[in-house]
Amino acid sequence: MRSTRGRVTLAEEQPRRGPRWIARVLILSFVALVGLGAWFGGRGLFQSVLGPRCQATAGGNSVDFDPEQMSNAATITAIALHRGLPARAATIALATAIQESKLRNIRYGDRDSVGLFQQRPSQGWGTVEEILDPEYTTNKFYDALVKIKNWDSDTITVVAQKVQRSAYPEAYADHEQEGRILASALAGHSPRGVACRLDDPEGEADVALVGRLLDNEYDLKSTASEGTLTVKAPSDQIAWSIASWSAAKAVDTGITGVTIGDRRWTRGRDSDAWEWKPTDSPAPSRQVILHLS
Repeated sequence: MRSTRGRVTLAEEQPRRGPRWIARVLILSFVALVGLGAWFGGRGLFQSVLGPRCQATAGGNSVDFDPEQMSNAATITAIALHRGLPARAATIALATAIQESKLRNIRYGDRDSVGLFQQRPSQGWGTVEEILDPEYTTNKFYDALVKIKNWDSDTITVVAQKVQRSAYPEAYADHEQEGRILASALAGHSPRGVACRLDDPEGEADVALVGRLLDNEYDLKSTASEGTLTVKAPSDQIAWSIASWSAAKAVDTGITGVTIGDRRWTRGRDSDAWEWKPTDSPAPSRQVILHLS
């Protein structure tokens, strides 16, 4: 009879294999999860660094937003100018919208709140459809703002809270600097202050949409020519506001370039799209040329 001393039988070996295989499975699962997390993180980093982005610069400081956010910021600022309100009104509105919706026209919120400013139909701000119209909801915000005593001198926290009646009023102050930079650049106080790096448009520029937006948000008309729209501004500041607005709205309208004075912004994905480059075909004084192809 052979001795089994010193040898491991199959029956003895099985219990030892179990924990090893479990450990291997756990390690492989962990590696897979880390890899998946790195992929999603890298994808987010790619979108934020290399994806379509817009930048506003004023006083040596810059803020970055995605094209949807910058387009909404442009609407908020243009309507303030249309109403004859100072840049501070736009600063308050922008800081409020950043806090309430991150400058996105969202269809959800606390209770029945919707839109850029998270206004509530049940509180008399309008219907859901009206509030989801950026122009309507912005005008409603300014309607309420100008009724606030000392709105143009009190702190943003105090003023925004009186309009919004938020559960977190101190949060508005966190976005004051962002609001100031956006307002200064988009209102034309900081020339060459807005630029966007964008993909090529999917189709032809929507001329009718550009005209409607200019009319609603600036109360200005444009003149069409072959491949361009020209807008005459009442001042140099408003001209730069329109130029910045046009770059910010390019994602919605299909605009491919903007010329003002001896400077031109050209739509693209490379670093040149961050700058207003000198041009050999300048626009006349106080005119902004929107390129559509």
